[in-house]
Amino acid sequence: MTHVALRLRVWWTEQMNVRWSHCVLKVRELDKMAQFYCDAFGWQVADRGALGPDADIVFLSGSSSDHHQMGLTNSRTDSDDTNVDHNAFRVDSIAEVKSMLAQMSEHPDVRYAVPVTHGNAVSVYFADPEGNGIEIFCDTPLHVPQPVIGKWDPSLSDDEILAALDEEFGSVEGAMSMDAYRAKQAEIFGEVL
Repeated sequence: MTHVALRLRVWWTEQMNVRWSHCVLKVRELDKMAQFYCDAFGWQVADRGALGPDADIVFLSGSSSDHHQMGLTNSRTDSDDTNVDHNAFRVDSIAEVKSMLAQMSEHPDVRYAVPVTHGNAVSVYFADPEGNGIEIFCDTPLHVPQPVIGKWDPSLSDDEILAALDEEFGSVEGAMSMDAYRAKQAEIFGEVL
């Protein structure tokens, strides 16, 4: 990499507003752990569903501004090195997610970088040099009941990506605008918007 390219990459990364958003933990007793966090933090179950034939996921939140602040999946085994599936960080735009995808795809110590969508987010998932799962995402204007996993095409424009997500997920049962979802959740949490 040239010095100019490296300086440009450092400048672009410094311009991103990267904020921690949520974590997903691998647990053994899903219902017990979900109840613990709901009782301890006053959270609610935001969504719940199957990840596959042997694993489910529960999304927990205590705020209308976040679909979830924690995810729990019953996929922990005795051989797991960690109980953390991934930590997620929010950025402000699809362009920033694309930039991170490009950076991580080129990084020599990153094992994989995959563009993923959950309908309500455009993400890149990757593993850091020690294998820790990381998600960088930006919200979309659409709420889609979870879990949903799909791919998005980084060669498309931002508007084309959003249109493709709306086409793929907009008719899913329970899908609605993010604003409508947040208003509904605000009522549940007794928040004033």
